[in-house]
Parts: sequence; structure tokens; C-alpha cells
Amino acid sequence: MTSVRTSSDASARTSHGTKSAWATGGVIFAATILILSGAMDVIQGIAALAKNHIYVSTPNYFMRFSVTSWGWVHLILGGLLVLTGFMLFTGAVWARALGIFFAVLSIFANFFFIPYYPFWALVLIALDVFVIWALSTAPREMT
Repeated sequence: MTSVRTSSDASARTSHGTKSAWATGGVIFAATILILSGAMDVIQGIAALAKNHIYVSTPNYFMRFSVTSWGWVHLILGGLLVLTGFMLFTGAVWARALGIFFAVLSIFANFFFIPYYPFWALVLIALDVFVIWALSTAPREMT
């Protein structure tokens, strides 16, 4: 027997292949962004620990911590983001869940860090939102 392929079958396969390629590319890009933003967080943390006068301190901010405290937060969170980014290259579902969790933590940390370094904090928040979107919309099994 011969099977007749219709144009809708071909377009369905092409559409699925395109969606899968975008999802795979999104996860790889999200992993890369996690690694880069984590590395930048580590650098921010080291800068805050080494020279805590490098950042502007705002006196009336409700989440006021010492710059040294923020240095430790960014150093630890950055290290976790880098490790999670490398784990995402394995394609494991648990790594994607962990990536979403740490991206949410990074959003909160950078939101509270806005008075100290506003432009960079907003850039990292935007990148973390993309990471969450890319990791949550990718199909369960990557092809």
C-alpha cells in the first residue's frame, strides 16, 4: 500500500519541527543567558565585597542592606545561576525547573538592588523574564 501525504501533513511536521527548533534554541539561549548573568552577578558580588564604596547607598530605601550583604547575595546567587546554566545543557526537566526557580530569585534580588545599580538591575530582570519564558514554554522532551 502506498500512503498519500497531504500538504497539511507536511505543514504539520514542518510546524512541529519549527516549534521544536525554537524551543530547543530558546533553552540553549536561556542556559547561556543564565551562565552570563550568573557570571556578572559573581563579578558584582566580588566588586561589592572588595570595594563596598563602589555602589551608591540610598539612605531611605525600605530594603536597605549593607553593600557587603548584597555582595554575598550576588556572589552566591551568581554561582548557583552559572551551575544551573551548565546543567540546562543536559536537557533534564529538573534543570529547567531549577533554572526557573533561580531566575525568579535573581529577579527578586535585582529588584531590591535597583537603587544601588539601576540600569544593570533592570537589564538582568528583563533577561531573567526571558529565561523563565524560554524554560517554561519548551516541550518536556527536547528532540
